[in-house]
Amino acid sequence: MTTTTLKIKSRFPDLNFVKPLPVGAHPRYQPFNVRFDPKRVALPKGHAKEEGRKQMLVDSVVDRDTAIPLRDGFHVYADIYRPVSSDEVKVPVVICWSPYGKSSISLDGIWHRSGVPRDWTSGYETFEGLDPADWCKRGYAIVNVDARGAQFSEGTFFFWGDQEAEDIYDTIDYLSKQPWCNGSVCMGGNSYLAKAQVSFASRLSHPALKALAPWEGFTDIYRQLLRRGGFAMHNTFMSKYQWGIAGNYEVEDMCQMVKTHPLFDEYWAGKYDEVDKINVPLYLLGSFANPFHVYGSFDTYRRAGTTKKWMRVHANFEWYEMYERNSNDDLQRFFDRYCKGIMNGWEHDTPSLRLSLHGCGSIPNIVERPENEFPLRRQQLETYYLDASTKSLYASTQDRESSVYHDGHGLGASTSDFVLKFNEYTEVAGYAKVRLWMSCEQKDDMDVVVQLRKIDNSGNLLEGVNFPCPVPASEVPAAETSKLFGPQGFLRASSHISRDQSRSSSDGQEVFYRHDREEKIPRGTIIPLEITLWPMGMVFAAGEGILLRIGGHFLSAPSVLAMKPEESEDENMGQHYIYTGGET
Repeated sequence: MTTTTLKIKSRFPDLNFVKPLPVGAHPRYQPFNVRFDPKRVALPKGHAKEEGRKQMLVDSVVDRDTAIPLRDGFHVYADIYRPVSSDEVKVPVVICWSPYGKSSISLDGIWHRSGVPRDWTSGYETFEGLDPADWCKRGYAIVNVDARGAQFSEGTFFFWGDQEAEDIYDTIDYLSKQPWCNGSVCMGGNSYLAKAQVSFASRLSHPALKALAPWEGFTDIYRQLLRRGGFAMHNTFMSKYQWGIAGNYEVEDMCQMVKTHPLFDEYWAGKYDEVDKINVPLYLLGSFANPFHVYGSFDTYRRAGTTKKWMRVHANFEWYEMYERNSNDDLQRFFDRYCKGIMNGWEHDTPSLRLSLHGCGSIPNIVERPENEFPLRRQQLETYYLDASTKSLYASTQDRESSVYHDGHGLGASTSDFVLKFNEYTEVAGYAKVRLWMSCEQKDDMDVVVQLRKIDNSGNLLEGVNFPCPVPASEVPAAETSKLFGPQGFLRASSHISRDQSRSSSDGQEVFYRHDREEKIPRGTIIPLEITLWPMGMVFAAGEGILLRIGGHFLSAPSVLAMKPEESEDENMGQHYIYTGGET
């Protein structure tokens, strides 16, 4: 039998695989004493895994390391949590599909637990997944599945794509037929767990799958994570992420593929999600406070084929929302409607979009305002022009020609900054676009990053805090998981040749690059570059404004402080010049 794994390996003969550390030898899992131990364990009401943890709210059981058969003869293993009452009254299944281990990694290692009190979680939840202690009480079975090749699950671990979609299909099929299941299956979770949902539904469908809740994820690993703008990014993160997977088989070496497949090709297309094929109800979560996932969340909402889709853009970081009670109450209404058939008014009462905009500490956030679409139909597009001589933005073009430059390479390199102040209260929501005229004398290419930051009336940079915490904002660590800085946009200059007008937006704001070819820029040649920034949502008091920052490397804080690179990941050399004024 030619399996999907063998087909992928045959299709990409240069695809490398690395041998992961087994669970018992992996430093990430050793503190949790993780071992393969198939058995049923009773979790009575009031039971707590550890002191100070959330207690089980109903009598429950967990079937540990349950073998789920896959079509190629391998198995994935799952911990199945369900209320004891499901022996009599069948319940729906919520699958949390993960590479992290069924109940080991937790928020305990995150600063201030991302605002999540310890007693909000039981410790039985998989990282970024729903908590069984909560959801068994809500009348659901939570199934924490270790993806193929992760922990004790068998086979080769692939990052998303056809193999994982096939495995999820087989898992849905198996679980939907269990005697305690009512035949309905849904999926939930953040980040990787969200991407797995969207990836599956973009490729396959199963009649038992009734609803998806991808709470912040990706749709395009090339453009949204590993080669934003066409150049390598988050290499440090990806390396640690890849080696963080424990198992007994092999792991796809995506870090190597980032280097050997710099252009968007068949390999990356195999991990791209055609979300227009999704035909299952969706409850999406998004946040401008999480630029790691904001593009993918809005991309899914806007392009998904299903007419039954809702998105809540909240004002916190995803981990806080995952366990906040109101969030789970809202998610239960969604699941109850489609997995239990309860006519609870979800479709009638729930806005298609709930939109939050950030005040960054100077004025209050707008929190989950009902809207119908994104970008908003009532948006008013405004054009501002750069002036290098004053480092400002103006509503009309400036006759004087001028230029400014910054160092292209280095985490501490200079940037070119331009300021715009608002005379009245202003809301900015949607996709900003920057058009630049740039050159470089020392190299025939440039990696360009642009960012919009909020400033106060004195020109000081402002930052938002991503979750409730008991310390002043000045004491919150500068990480994307903790603070909001502002949207970024990315482009390698040589990729400008790959612009695809047919996939760019009709209003011209969203410029799409295929990144399937490149054309080097002769040294010293001035070239126009158009860069769309990722979605943003901010509010400004009169006198506050925007700082447009242009540099040669990632301009925001790292996603996790421990993963901060020691060197910028761009390939720049020398100075990058920006030209303003005159006929341009």
